[in-house]
Amino acid sequence: MRRIVVALLLSSALPAAAQSNQPKDLRPIPEVPEPPELSLPSPGIEDEEESLEPQVTITKRGEDQIEEYRLNGRLYMIKVIPRIGLPYYLIDNRGDGTFSTHDTGGLDQRIRPPMWVIREF
Repeated sequence: MRRIVVALLLSSALPAAAQSNQPKDLRPIPEVPEPPELSLPSPGIEDEEESLEPQVTITKRGEDQIEEYRLNGRLYMIKVIPRIGLPYYLIDNRGDGTFSTHDTGGLDQRIRPPMWVIREF
């Protein structure tokens, strides 16, 4: 029992002794200066935002209206709005220039997996 009491007294006295051994000539750490404000926008952010929006070209052929959608200069979708009938889309799904026909209702009802271009070389 005495050993336990002695061990407890020593274990509580050791942390107190360790705290009292601090040098007296300590100086406070200087404060870190605030980083300078960047007045210029980061390069590339505006270019990315502009490249995400498609460029739409609207032309008329006879009585039909044709809308061409381009992204980064590449034609990926054509919307044909005839004078009589429903509009339909020609979509380049693979990016190889081959367009497939989709009705107006087919775009909303058909399940299409996302086909994002992450990086091009």
